[in-house]
Amino acid sequence: MNKRGKIIISRTDGIGDVVLTLPLAGILKEWYPDCKIIFLGRGYTEPIVKCSKYIDEFLDWDEIENLTEEEQKKALRKTAADVIIHVFPNKKIARTAKKAGIPLRIGTSHRIYSWWFCNRNVNLSRKNSPLHEVQLNMKLLEPLGIVGDFSLEEISGYFGLTKIAQLPEWNSGLLVKDKFNLILHPKTKGSAREWGIENFSKLIDFLPSEQYHIIITGTADEGRQLSALFSEERKNVIDATGKLDLSELISLINSADGLIAASTGPIHIAAALGKIALGLYAPMKPIHPGRWAPIGKNACFLVLDKNCNACRKTLDCECIRSILPEAVAERLMEMRRKKYII
Repeated sequence: MNKRGKIIISRTDGIGDVVLTLPLAGILKEWYPDCKIIFLGRGYTEPIVKCSKYIDEFLDWDEIENLTEEEQKKALRKTAADVIIHVFPNKKIARTAKKAGIPLRIGTSHRIYSWWFCNRNVNLSRKNSPLHEVQLNMKLLEPLGIVGDFSLEEISGYFGLTKIAQLPEWNSGLLVKDKFNLILHPKTKGSAREWGIENFSKLIDFLPSEQYHIIITGTADEGRQLSALFSEERKNVIDATGKLDLSELISLINSADGLIAASTGPIHIAAALGKIALGLYAPMKPIHPGRWAPIGKNACFLVLDKNCNACRKTLDCECIRSILPEAVAERLMEMRRKKYII
């Protein structure tokens, strides 16, 4: 590939998935310093993508998808891309990339349509692989000559989240200076098994109020579901639900000390930013932490060592809800000691 080539990274799913895709751009910039990286994603993920110093341009698939087929082709052709990497499989994007004449189109051999629309297919099966999602993503770089087994510790240095907006003045009031600012993000919009509101409530009671300042985040609708977490007695708990857009949430996470959540976007953002990030997981493939754990120098997870197959057909997972709040509080303190934030 031309060292000054343009590379499209296509990932059109959730925020957490996008965060775990950003290290591809970091690795590509290391191997091809003069290349231009274009990220093709959903519009709502643009704020986190643009935080990475490795991304040169964002392409909004939501806007392109609403165009006619001919206009979609022209939109991709206009990028003058030399390569497109289909990290998240999307048949329409794969077909459009071929019609647009992008010379190198990288997909996976396990998608039938990839054999029609891609010309380099990597033998990659995510479902049964023992690798983490971010390591699986790296396999798609092999057609570009980037071959090797990247450790999770090594990959954690390639997120490049250095372009974080300053926390708006009104948001800065959500934090305090003399305590550990801990964000709790209890809900997941159905993207993952949840630990449960009752467990988060018990966790708050386990954490000494003189040491912890707690900010609850989520959507406005989630805030109504989380009303049990707020009371006049809990003066160290702040309700930030429904008050932050994604850019502001990223800035808040960057200014806070730590975050606890299930396997959802904010836990991956916090981990990538180097914050204390404690993820809570169900022991079920393919959603277990071996595949989706937060990646960062101060990231960790809790999961029970048990069979979770009985919960497979429901989002109400007893296995994740059985993680004890006192165990979460203890692990958080261990992580703080490791980072010397007491």
